[in-house]
Amino acid sequence: MELFNGRPDNTDGRLPREVRTYDFLDDLGIEYQRTDHEPANNMEACNAIDAVLGVLICKNLFLCNRQKTSFYLLMMPGNKKFKTKELSAQINSARLSFADPEDMLKYLDIEPGAVSIMGLMNDKDHAVQLLIDEDVLKGKELGCHPCVCTSSLKIKTADVIEKFLPATGHDYQTVYLVGED
Repeated sequence: MELFNGRPDNTDGRLPREVRTYDFLDDLGIEYQRTDHEPANNMEACNAIDAVLGVLICKNLFLCNRQKTSFYLLMMPGNKKFKTKELSAQINSARLSFADPEDMLKYLDIEPGAVSIMGLMNDKDHAVQLLIDEDVLKGKELGCHPCVCTSSLKIKTADVIEKFLPATGHDYQTVYLVGED
């Protein structure tokens, strides 16, 4: 894997959702670094991507309530364990579960394995609420997918919070996850 500055020189063969991500970031003047890779199916592969980017890639979970009336995108450090009860209490939403792949595609134009904050640019109706663990916000940079699982980006956290989110019309709620057994 190599680390590149910005978008690929040639976007032939790349999915439109990935190219739209680069267009969106470029239009906002957000600088980013990119690496291309095979889909990461295990922690070894994730760690190798993290090492190339020099940043911890966030664990991104797409969640919903039982009635499927509220959808959430949770960004948390990959080394923390997710506990439904811990998060539910903070956001006043009982019975959280993983949302269906169909909802992921409908709201974020993302498929399983590629869940990312970048998908919020596709949520024009603001149906998804962003939740960010406090430890993610402490990092100078964060890692995420450009709406596909075969590339990863390194972006300044401040650019995501101060430029990307306002451009999508989304805000976020800080959550505090302990993630211990």
